[in-house]
Amino acid sequence: MIVRILPAAEAELEAIGDYIARDNLSRAVSFVRELRERCLDLADMPLAFPLVPRYEGRGIRHRVHGHYQIFYRGVGQPAERVDVIHVLHSARNTAAILF
Repeated sequence: MIVRILPAAEAELEAIGDYIARDNLSRAVSFVRELRERCLDLADMPLAFPLVPRYEGRGIRHRVHGHYQIFYRGVGQPAERVDVIHVLHSARNTAAILF
């Protein structure tokens, strides 16, 4: 299965790295790598993580890694591809950002 990280999620990963790099460049690189790997792992288990309440009808799911949430959806029936929509810190107002 293909995992596509959409432009908004790519920008968020870059911003996460930039923020962490202010204090620790090597950790920024390794943490963004971890987040990206968690995104790519979704190819093997797209239905393993819960649907986001209020967005079940759109098939939006989320996976948690540390204090971050990876929001994604399967595309196709059955899912032929996973689109990673956003990667956001859990403290953010995710409902306002999602749609």
